[in-house]
Amino acid sequence: MEIHRDLNRLPVFRNAAITTGTFDGVHKGHLKIISQLKDIALKENGESVLVTFHPHPRLVLQKNSSLQLLNSFEEKMELLDLQGIDHVVVVQFTREFSDTPPDKYISDFLIGKLHARSIITGYDHRFGKDRKGDYKLLEALSPVYNYSVHEIPAYVLEEITISSTKIREALLSGDIDTANECLGYDYFLEGTVVKGNQIGRTIGFPTANIKVEDNHKLIPGYGIYAIEATLPGDAQKIQGMMSIGIRPTITDNRLTIEANLFDFNEDLYGRQIRVSLKTYLRPELKFDSLDALTQKIREDETRIRAWFQNRKQ
Repeated sequence: MEIHRDLNRLPVFRNAAITTGTFDGVHKGHLKIISQLKDIALKENGESVLVTFHPHPRLVLQKNSSLQLLNSFEEKMELLDLQGIDHVVVVQFTREFSDTPPDKYISDFLIGKLHARSIITGYDHRFGKDRKGDYKLLEALSPVYNYSVHEIPAYVLEEITISSTKIREALLSGDIDTANECLGYDYFLEGTVVKGNQIGRTIGFPTANIKVEDNHKLIPGYGIYAIEATLPGDAQKIQGMMSIGIRPTITDNRLTIEANLFDFNEDLYGRQIRVSLKTYLRPELKFDSLDALTQKIREDETRIRAWFQNRKQ
């Protein structure tokens, strides 16, 4: 998969089959569009071209947007790379771009820049200034610019909307099983291991404090999770448990993401780490003492180790 970020330096795609969207999450619903895109490209001896926007349009058009994303830009590119797409074109989304008249969007962007021969889009897709461009306009101008328009079935679009909402709601409520089922992969967080107050180390449970760099990345609901961790360049998956929350027992009140990796004692400070959330164990609780907290963490470890063991059987 080739990634293109400069609209002025795009190659001339061969019989380009094109679809556009944000594709946040690259979940099962999105894969149906991608499958249709690839099928049409194959039938027309063309190349599949997925166009996505960065930053997310809502972050540009809505001031103080509280939008939470399922993927960072880098994560989305990684997930798209697994799908066998020929090209991804990343459009720098600006207010100026959003003000492009719909007919110019087609003539200058879809045709002038992307050389579209096939356009795969939803019946309710809107584009251009004031979102006045639509499927009917694409159809009306297709004979002028010699491209074909292929409609994404309504049920697929509805499934994407439902899935995206369902995934976000599930993650925020700690329903990792539902989120992972809709995604088609385990939801993951990635960040840098930073120094915390090292209380975990004093009670026998050293943790990697993870700083997620993307401020818009959705952080799942507070609680304890079973996880698998991976480090860059290392295929080994390390089982463990992770706490997301504000550590009420020590009255911290700052959001922390702390991973305790089983049977692992390497120094991780300053290193990148990815944690895939496997299942939710329990909510975050406040204990009367560190001893009570420590006892509960021991119980958590026993339960999570057993959960991993049962999955092998």
